Amino acid sequence: MNNNYYNSEDLKKFGNVGEFQKNLADKFFDYYGEVFKDSELTAREKSLIALAVAHAVQCPYCIDAYSSDAYEKGWSEAQMMEAVHVACAIRGGASLVHGVQMMNKVKEIAM
Repeated sequence: MNNNYYNSEDLKKFGNVGEFQKNLADKFFDYYGEVFKDSELTAREKSLIALAVAHAVQCPYCIDAYSSDAYEKGWSEAQMMEAVHVACAIRGGASLVHGVQMMNKVKEIAM
Protein backbone atom coordinates (compact mmCIF):
# COMPACT_ATOMS: atom_id res chain seq x y z
CA MET A 1 0.00 0.00 0.00
CA ASN A 2 1.25 3.46 -0.91
CA ASN A 3 0.87 5.79 2.08
CA ASN A 4 1.59 9.04 0.27
CA TYR A 5 0.45 10.92 -2.79
CA TYR A 6 3.79 10.66 -4.56
CA ASN A 7 4.44 7.36 -6.28
CA SER A 8 7.77 7.34 -8.09
CA GLU A 9 6.43 4.66 -10.43
CA ASP A 10 3.97 7.22 -11.82
CA LEU A 11 6.84 9.12 -13.47
CA LYS A 12 7.15 6.21 -15.91
CA LYS A 13 3.50 6.78 -16.85
CA PHE A 14 3.97 10.45 -17.78
CA GLY A 15 3.77 9.62 -21.48
CA ASN A 16 0.31 8.16 -20.87
CA VAL A 17 -1.28 11.48 -19.91
CA GLY A 18 -2.60 11.71 -23.46
CA GLU A 19 -4.91 8.79 -22.85
CA PHE A 20 -7.81 11.14 -22.10
CA GLN A 21 -6.78 14.06 -24.37
CA LYS A 22 -4.34 12.81 -27.00
CA ASN A 23 -4.47 15.94 -29.13
CA LEU A 24 -3.50 18.23 -26.26
CA ALA A 25 -0.85 15.84 -24.92
CA ASP A 26 0.71 15.55 -28.38
CA LYS A 27 0.94 19.33 -28.59
CA PHE A 28 2.49 19.52 -25.13
CA PHE A 29 5.07 16.83 -25.82
CA ASP A 30 5.97 18.40 -29.18
CA TYR A 31 6.49 21.73 -27.41
CA TYR A 32 8.36 20.09 -24.52
CA GLY A 33 10.68 18.34 -26.95
CA GLU A 34 11.41 21.57 -28.81
CA VAL A 35 12.11 23.45 -25.57
CA PHE A 36 14.78 20.98 -24.46
CA LYS A 37 16.68 20.83 -27.77
CA ASP A 38 20.02 22.58 -28.13
CA SER A 39 19.45 26.16 -29.28
CA GLU A 40 20.54 29.40 -27.60
CA LEU A 41 21.08 27.26 -24.50
CA THR A 42 22.39 23.72 -24.67
CA ALA A 43 20.25 20.78 -23.62
CA ARG A 44 22.79 20.32 -20.83
CA GLU A 45 22.27 23.88 -19.55
CA LYS A 46 18.51 23.49 -19.80
CA SER A 47 18.71 20.35 -17.70
CA LEU A 48 20.30 22.25 -14.81
CA ILE A 49 17.72 25.03 -15.14
CA ALA A 50 14.95 22.44 -15.12
CA LEU A 51 16.39 20.91 -11.95
CA ALA A 52 16.31 24.29 -10.21
CA VAL A 53 12.78 25.03 -11.42
CA ALA A 54 11.65 21.56 -10.30
CA HIS A 55 12.71 22.46 -6.79
CA ALA A 56 11.10 25.90 -6.95
CA VAL A 57 7.75 24.40 -7.97
CA GLN A 58 8.33 21.42 -5.65
CA CYS A 59 7.46 18.72 -8.16
CA PRO A 60 8.85 15.40 -6.89
CA TYR A 61 8.48 13.82 -10.33
CA CYS A 62 10.45 16.63 -11.97
CA ILE A 63 13.07 16.52 -9.21
CA ASP A 64 13.59 12.80 -9.85
CA ALA A 65 13.66 13.21 -13.62
CA TYR A 66 15.99 16.21 -13.72
CA SER A 67 18.28 14.97 -10.95
CA SER A 68 18.95 11.95 -13.15
CA ASP A 69 19.07 13.98 -16.36
CA ALA A 70 21.42 16.64 -15.01
CA TYR A 71 23.74 14.06 -13.49
CA GLU A 72 23.77 12.04 -16.72
CA LYS A 73 24.57 15.24 -18.64
CA GLY A 74 27.70 15.73 -16.55
CA TRP A 75 26.71 18.18 -13.83
CA SER A 76 28.44 17.51 -10.52
CA GLU A 77 26.61 17.07 -7.25
CA ALA A 78 27.98 20.45 -6.11
CA GLN A 79 26.76 22.20 -9.26
CA MET A 80 23.34 20.62 -8.92
CA MET A 81 23.08 21.64 -5.26
CA GLU A 82 24.16 25.17 -6.11
CA ALA A 83 21.33 25.32 -8.67
CA VAL A 84 18.93 24.21 -5.93
CA HIS A 85 20.25 27.00 -3.70
CA VAL A 86 19.68 29.52 -6.48
CA ALA A 87 16.07 28.33 -6.74
CA CYS A 88 15.74 28.58 -2.96
CA ALA A 89 17.10 32.13 -2.91
CA ILE A 90 14.74 33.27 -5.66
CA ARG A 91 11.75 31.56 -4.06
CA GLY A 92 12.59 33.01 -0.64
CA GLY A 93 13.13 36.45 -2.09
CA ALA A 94 9.81 36.26 -3.90
CA SER A 95 8.07 35.54 -0.61
CA LEU A 96 9.90 38.35 1.17
CA VAL A 97 9.23 40.98 -1.48
CA HIS A 98 5.52 40.26 -1.08
CA GLY A 99 6.04 41.44 2.48
CA VAL A 100 6.07 44.95 1.04
CA GLN A 101 2.41 44.41 0.10
CA MET A 102 1.68 43.51 3.75
CA MET A 103 3.62 46.54 4.96
CA ASN A 104 1.71 48.83 2.59
CA LYS A 105 -1.63 47.40 3.77
CA VAL A 106 -0.75 47.70 7.47
CA LYS A 107 0.42 51.30 6.97
CA GLU A 108 -2.86 52.04 5.17
CA ILE A 109 -4.90 50.53 7.99
CA ALA A 110 -2.85 52.25 10.70
CA MET A 111 -3.36 55.74 9.24
